[in-house]
Amino acid sequence: MPLAPAASVFRRAAASPRAHDAVTAASGFALMLLDVPGLAAADNSLTGLTATLVLGAGAATLLVRRRAPWVPYAVALVLVAWLHELTLIQFALYSLGRFRGRRAGIPAAAGYLAVAYGLTGMPAALVVPIGVLATAVGVAAYRQDLVRELQGRRAEAAALHAVHEERTSVARDVHDLVGRELTVLAVRAEVLAGRARDTPHRPDFEELADTARRAHHMLNETIVRRAGDPGATPGLDALPALADQSGRMGTPVELTVDPEAARVSPLRQAAVHRVVRECLTNAAKHAPGRPVTVTVSVTGGAGPRTLRTEVRNALPDTPPEPGPLSTGTGLPSMRERVAAMGGTLTARRRGGVYEVVAVLPL
Repeated sequence: MPLAPAASVFRRAAASPRAHDAVTAASGFALMLLDVPGLAAADNSLTGLTATLVLGAGAATLLVRRRAPWVPYAVALVLVAWLHELTLIQFALYSLGRFRGRRAGIPAAAGYLAVAYGLTGMPAALVVPIGVLATAVGVAAYRQDLVRELQGRRAEAAALHAVHEERTSVARDVHDLVGRELTVLAVRAEVLAGRARDTPHRPDFEELADTARRAHHMLNETIVRRAGDPGATPGLDALPALADQSGRMGTPVELTVDPEAARVSPLRQAAVHRVVRECLTNAAKHAPGRPVTVTVSVTGGAGPRTLRTEVRNALPDTPPEPGPLSTGTGLPSMRERVAAMGGTLTARRRGGVYEVVAVLPL
């Protein structure tokens, strides 16, 4: 086998938990072998060979210290009571604390002290430090693993959130830009079809208009209502949660939504949600604590129907600079999105109230 692949295989094998357990068992057995001469010389009916076999069997239980850490612990207690052997119990207590935490480590340490000090009468100056240190180191390693796992999950969640936000932003921009062009294409095709009423080209223009409308609908379904991701472009059903969130931040919101508005297209619902969200953000920023009223209604009756969104917030006694709506990209962005769907958005002061009204055609 070439050296490079062999080294790679060795590194993977060395990094596996089973390899770590095998090394731990071998290390424990090597340390326990130092006690063989003393055990063979003591009055315990053991020879050098039998003592080695007993200690080897005890060390072998460390191979299951991850899956069943109580097994080496129980064997270690037997060796403590029988042979006064304290090497295996250190590995066993560490393993319990390392893989089961303090809920298992502390009772195990107490049981060891009861056997080593209470039953065998070994000096406390010897048995107590062994039990406390082995358990404490294991529990500390267990807690460190939990911290690393939590940090990893937080980093993963942050990365997923960033990806989600970026995808949502790109999807909205694509929808606004491409959707507007498709709408313009459909309208121009309809105009051309009307002008070509008495020519053989009229069916072609009508088909072009239908194709543009279908493409716009497919774009709406693909981006605005992406399957399995309803939260990417929230609609009117998300407004109560938005109002509750603003209320918890100190800006009380009175929300009124016309039930008929829930039947409008997801595209328009998403636009209304973004307008309301931007207005509540600016109200909390520039008029904190002042009440806000949000009204979403369908108007028009028998005439042209529109989806009307009105957001009003009381101004503070001393109006801050800049005004309640950000002078950055918030208001222009809202106007662009509403205008892309053929609607209008106005923002103005009226007495002690700042009012934003967005009207979208249906």
